[in-house]
Amino acid sequence: MKRQIPLLFILFAPVFASWSAPAHAAQTVKTPEQVEQIRLRAGELPAVKLTADTLYRILASEIAAQRGHFDMASQTLLDLARETSDPRLAKRAFQISMADRDLARSLSAAREWALLAPNDPEAVASSLALAASNGQTAGLATTLRTRIEQADNKEQAIIQAATIVGKMADKRVALEVMEQSLPASLRSLPIARLALSDAAWAAADAVQALAEARQALALDPDSEMAAQRILEYGLKVDSAAAVRETQAYIAKHPDNRKLQLMLVNRLVEQRDFDAALAQVDAMRQHAPEDFDLLYTEAEVHMRAGQFPQAKALLEEYISVQTQRRKSINDKASNAVADASDARLLLVQIAEKENKLDEAIVQLDLIDDSSLRFQAQVHKAVLQAKQGDLAQARRSINRLKPQDHHERSVLALTLASIYREAGRSDAAVETLVKADAELPDTPEIKYDLAMLYERQGNMEKFEALMKRVIELDPNNANAYNSLGYTYADQNRQLDEAQDLLERALELDPDNPFILDSVGWYLYRSGDYEAALEYLQRSYEQLPTADVAAHLGEVLWVTKRNDEARRIWRAGMEDDPKNPTLLGTLKRLGVTLK
Repeated sequence: MKRQIPLLFILFAPVFASWSAPAHAAQTVKTPEQVEQIRLRAGELPAVKLTADTLYRILASEIAAQRGHFDMASQTLLDLARETSDPRLAKRAFQISMADRDLARSLSAAREWALLAPNDPEAVASSLALAASNGQTAGLATTLRTRIEQADNKEQAIIQAATIVGKMADKRVALEVMEQSLPASLRSLPIARLALSDAAWAAADAVQALAEARQALALDPDSEMAAQRILEYGLKVDSAAAVRETQAYIAKHPDNRKLQLMLVNRLVEQRDFDAALAQVDAMRQHAPEDFDLLYTEAEVHMRAGQFPQAKALLEEYISVQTQRRKSINDKASNAVADASDARLLLVQIAEKENKLDEAIVQLDLIDDSSLRFQAQVHKAVLQAKQGDLAQARRSINRLKPQDHHERSVLALTLASIYREAGRSDAAVETLVKADAELPDTPEIKYDLAMLYERQGNMEKFEALMKRVIELDPNNANAYNSLGYTYADQNRQLDEAQDLLERALELDPDNPFILDSVGWYLYRSGDYEAALEYLQRSYEQLPTADVAAHLGEVLWVTKRNDEARRIWRAGMEDDPKNPTLLGTLKRLGVTLK
């Protein structure tokens, strides 16, 4: 059999080749240190003889990384980088450390990379960005200011500085750094004002963010980016003024479709449906052949609860797309996909109207191949909602899954149908079978674990959830579920803390995770911090479960009236919620 060259050697062949001999002979006699400094300043690679030991250590580090031993791999490469002065090895150590999410080691590698390649913008930017994210900002403003002043492309340098500053955890300090980094002579560049606008917005200073955006637009009256920020940031300061300024910009730039659609969306979010519809009408008058606006107008009517108008527009839109599809000159269009999107919107409307038969009819009419599987799965869910479990099961069994993912979806859907019908044993049986057929599928193991938790089988729940974390280390829900369970049962609180901190790191604004963290803090006795997290969660997710937790912390901190108000709202949302009912019973509270 022919001997094969190892893949790793092929990947690193260019690196090895560059180490075999000096790039050129020295013209004058210099010390090795002088030669090396000349090479580094010129951006050249060092001349290092490739030894068996060096080759072995590179290959060993790559094999270690493939096996998940990131710490050993990155440290080996970093040591080699320091010995050889080769920035590529430092860069590789940085990449491996980032894959391992080890910020301290990543920062060390990035600094070495920047030291060995001082003229490489990527190396310097990576080092500064990581330092900023770790809170190490001493001298950052001076460094960024110097880089901007020395850069040939000032705009690109400002963008890069803004990216680095955006990594900082303390957004108020980040704004100060951004302000100090920009010389007064460059404040006349629109991009500088936009960078300051974004930094101010991140620091929760909407007033300054809006002022800077207005300055950017004054410097460049055609700037769409500035106009978008005036709308977005201005809505937090003076929504009426923001809308007026946006409309004034649109009047001068009637072809700017993106900003107009953004304005429609923001008006809908403010529930100003009449103004949103007026804007759509103005767009249609300007571009009568823009039939996609039929869909946009239908969406506005649907959000306003005006279902007959929305349905009429969607039917018209589908008719237009059908004609496009039949057109000889429009064979390559996305008419099928567009019509299918409209039918999905009709499905949503039918469900809101509790007309499930009508929704099923629309699902059967979807002929976009990329949506057909999803549509038929949803059809089975609706059939189950109608109480026809047998028909729902037949609909699922008729589907022919094409891959691992679709097989997983069918198993998870059938288990969900059984669970919603109160048949948890059948749901468990379905997922146990699927877990055997599709081993190491995190989604299946996660849902099965949650079913075991519901049944009180905590041993199997914990084992499966830990396995989910092993298979999918970035699964925030798995960390959250296990951490919350420990906190709720008031046990293994140290482990709960680690799990919830990881969940929060992965998904910092998730209201379910915020609720779990708040509940953990309550169990730990930190009532003030618990209130902060639970209130943040309740603002996004005002459900009975969160109300139960928030109300209990308010109650034990003697804020009884607030607790009762929150609990009453929870009861209105879900009067049979077991968490809320259990909380009231345990605390001996009755709500009048």
